[in-house]
Amino acid sequence: MGYRFNDLVDACHDEWTAYIEHDFVTQLGRGSLSQDSFRHYLKQDYLFLIQFSRAYALAAYKSHSLDELRSAFEGLKIILDTEMQLHLDYCAEWGITQHQLENLPEARATLAYTRYVLDAGARGDLLDLRVALAPCMIGYADIALWLNEQDFTQRGNANPFDAWIAMYLSEEFQQAAHHERVWLDEQLRQLPDAHFQRLALLFRDATRLERDFWQMGLDLSD
Repeated sequence: MGYRFNDLVDACHDEWTAYIEHDFVTQLGRGSLSQDSFRHYLKQDYLFLIQFSRAYALAAYKSHSLDELRSAFEGLKIILDTEMQLHLDYCAEWGITQHQLENLPEARATLAYTRYVLDAGARGDLLDLRVALAPCMIGYADIALWLNEQDFTQRGNANPFDAWIAMYLSEEFQQAAHHERVWLDEQLRQLPDAHFQRLALLFRDATRLERDFWQMGLDLSD
């Protein structure tokens, strides 16, 4: 039968749960998250997207087939042509200008995860890179679903973060995450145990770094 993406999650169950159900996420779902924390997160997430654009460009370089090349190109195009503008528009609603975003220093948590992903891709192959990216793409989709399932009494029009949740609950984003799961399932089922275990460690560390990104927002750390 081979391995599947869910086996990566199972291999770091505690780290994945700590990421998906982090205090930042829970407070966001309840509408009780400090707005300063959310703004700090939004600012750093812009810098995060810049580096992830580079990661998808690296994915194109690492591709071995036309389908893989097209997939990497679509990922890069979505970030640059769609997600970036959505992020800029959303930041503007929170009083954050593009000029501010373009002159921000990267927080240590931003540096740690994005450079980890780029290093994983530079040293490894396309599968290494996409496993390192998975906690972001698939993780955000899972977080939105988890939040939607919770009985948060302050959810609804009173929650200032509902638009953020809705963005990652959208059919477009959920479908993109689903396609990534399918691709990873196809690749992982072919792997010997030793190779899978190496990828499981990579996925665990990437998940820990994503959790640290939430903590960065909660702590307003630089």
